[in-house]
Amino acid sequence: MNKSSFAARLLLAASACLTVPALAGPEEQAAQIHSRLTGVKPEVSVLTAMAEDIDSGNPEAAAYRAMENDAFYNVTLKNLATPWTNRDGDNFAPLNDYTATVIGIVRDDEDFREILFEDVLYTGASGLGLPAYSNSNNNHYVELENRGYPLQTALERKTQSAVTGLPSDATAGIITSRGAAKSFFYAGTNRAMFRFTLMNHLCRDMEQVHDTSRTPDRIRQDVSRSPGGDSRVFQNNCIGCHSGMDPMAQAFAYYDFIYDADNDPTGENGFLDYNSTGETDPATGTRVKAKNHINSATFPYGYVIPDDKWDNYWREGPNMYLGWDDALPGSGNGAKSLGRELASSRAFAQCQVTKVFEQVCLRAPEDSQDRNRIESITDDFTSGGYKLKQVYADAAVYCAGE
Repeated sequence: MNKSSFAARLLLAASACLTVPALAGPEEQAAQIHSRLTGVKPEVSVLTAMAEDIDSGNPEAAAYRAMENDAFYNVTLKNLATPWTNRDGDNFAPLNDYTATVIGIVRDDEDFREILFEDVLYTGASGLGLPAYSNSNNNHYVELENRGYPLQTALERKTQSAVTGLPSDATAGIITSRGAAKSFFYAGTNRAMFRFTLMNHLCRDMEQVHDTSRTPDRIRQDVSRSPGGDSRVFQNNCIGCHSGMDPMAQAFAYYDFIYDADNDPTGENGFLDYNSTGETDPATGTRVKAKNHINSATFPYGYVIPDDKWDNYWREGPNMYLGWDDALPGSGNGAKSLGRELASSRAFAQCQVTKVFEQVCLRAPEDSQDRNRIESITDDFTSGGYKLKQVYADAAVYCAGE
């Protein structure tokens, strides 16, 4: 064989290796769906069954079959929820009650909106020999994870009020979990809980909801009206976030995370504390926690929080396009009703779908076809009872064969 012929054959072989089929066959699609949903290869019997589902025109059934693998819960769902539980977005943070509750809600195919307002908490199942759930440490979940139990079967749904002692009307899903409290009710003024809930569950940070057209009547005393001696900074910057955030973050007025700042500065042994009816904070003389009145001398004429009544000023102006539910009043008392307000928005549904799409497809939406598919999956999500497994199935089928 001459050199030119040999080179031509090498080029042909290389071209063949680089060629991607226009549409993968049933087995290739099945393997892709399983890998994207679980991160592991399927057993031969599972692959065969999934390929048969796809070949018969039911790729969704193949996706649900893949989600029966323990890795979907221990890896995929844990990786989805874990960054939401801490300020750094750390994907390697330990399992806690926040993460376990998200995983349990998905496993049981419950309305995913419940994560922001329901009296629910998932713990390790009784009989596993785990340390008891504690309001002041995370040992129960650390041990559950260290022992490698499959979360698909090891989690048990309970009412949060029964486990933690928090009044039922003060529970708000993961918002009032110990994991969230440790991260977002820690020190500060509780605005962090609002900001990170917005970031994690509506996919918006404060810059993206900046609106200087809302009335500033509920901005607290700790916000300077002339930062650096320049009132223009307040009018054009501070007001854009605080005019909408402060009236809603007021829902958290009765909550605090208590810890020993000297001997336990990161709050590893801290606990969520709530002022129930009849309880008063010695510093405020009301149920409002003292942290809500800190730095009051910054602007003494600012708003002084009297209770936990919140109002959503963003139902008007540019942020009305977050898609608030007209069936809700747009105001209320406490974390539970605020959680329902946020979870019932179109932005909440779109956020979950987008996060799942990016996790399953291993990329962000790229073009109008992707964006249109996200919209249609969001429509199905909202009309189908907010089942997140359905979102995973739809995303995996859409990206099969890529």
